Amino acid sequence: MPSSEAEAARGLLNAAAVRERAHEMLAVAEAGGLDGWIVDLSRLPAAAAYVAGVIRDRYPTLAVPFHARWRHFAVDGADLWEGIAKATSWRDPAPRARAEFDLAIVSVLLDAGAGPDWSYADAETGRVLHRSEGLAIASLRMFQAGRFSANAADPFRVDAEALSALSAGQLAEGFQVSEANPLLGLEGRAALLRRLGRQCLARPDLFARGDAPRPGGLSDVLLERAGPERRLPAPAILALLLEALGPVWEDRLSLGGIDLGDCWRHPALRRADATDGLLPIHKLSQWLSYSLVEPLQRAGLAVVDLDGLTGLAEYRNGGLFMDLGVLRLRDPADVERAWPVSDPLVVAWRALTVALLDRIAPLVRDELSVTAEAMPLASVLEGGTWAAGRRVAAERREGGGPPLTILSDGTVF
Repeated sequence: MPSSEAEAARGLLNAAAVRERAHEMLAVAEAGGLDGWIVDLSRLPAAAAYVAGVIRDRYPTLAVPFHARWRHFAVDGADLWEGIAKATSWRDPAPRARAEFDLAIVSVLLDAGAGPDWSYADAETGRVLHRSEGLAIASLRMFQAGRFSANAADPFRVDAEALSALSAGQLAEGFQVSEANPLLGLEGRAALLRRLGRQCLARPDLFARGDAPRPGGLSDVLLERAGPERRLPAPAILALLLEALGPVWEDRLSLGGIDLGDCWRHPALRRADATDGLLPIHKLSQWLSYSLVEPLQRAGLAVVDLDGLTGLAEYRNGGLFMDLGVLRLRDPADVERAWPVSDPLVVAWRALTVALLDRIAPLVRDELSVTAEAMPLASVLEGGTWAAGRRVAAERREGGGPPLTILSDGTVF
């Protein structure tokens, strides 16, 4: 029989738990009882108007794609991955889905904040890229060159064997890291990919469906779970990722022997059970879930209930609310400090970001006169709050960094 703690832990491994506890945190803040933060919802309509303006600038037809890793594989309007995929002769959708899962999973896991001093010079396009775009293209080029493959004749794959042996030096070479071009959390990123490789080997039931163990094996699992109707709720993608990837996160909380991943403690969240004080966020796993929708659609699935996932608790979205006055630090001097991701102030910031994204999305749609069906949360993020957060950061601070300094290990922000 599973323990009550294990059952409670599994109750945190879903998007509904993220949303419920994030809104609970917002309610505490609205009542004025949250240490560290003041929320001013009167500033939310102006923030929504700002976001809507950014969407109109970027997508004049209002046809906004999902917030997914695939957007970062485009440079100067050219979709680099689509160009690679068209030149590759996959005979049926399943091998392409495995390859796209391989690429997306590794690329998203490598996407924590790069820091202000790192860049990637892409030889093919001649562009020098920074932050998420640079990390995306660097990972794409490593994938394209077969750096994650155990089979030289088949470069477009990520094998558990190759990941398990990946060194920080190999990653540094692929990402052009040097003393003059430092990447935050390099060792942490390489260690994360090695743990991913070991997890693929440890769970052949999830990662080795009809092939050698690889992250892309998860595509076969989801294709099976969609059933004969070929319909899959988006939260089911997240549920599988949290089950499959939980052990890859190092030094994180666990409960009843279950790894909780991107889940943190905050004293404002009270429960009369073993989850007392626990706040699940699952940011990278949710962004990865959004990023796996399009490969599944290309494989013939209808992915439904996209808004069953939540907004993403990262510094562009969170920074948007700080820079536009929806969120304020109780002590303005706190902006001068560097904060660990586990600090309650950062945990609360991330939770408030998730809840406020739910609040701002309908206001943005009203500004644009579109429906939730036409512009789901994933598109509001892309169009959208993430881009608006980046724009306002560039307006407020040289270099466009976040308004709060986070001590990152390369696996969260």
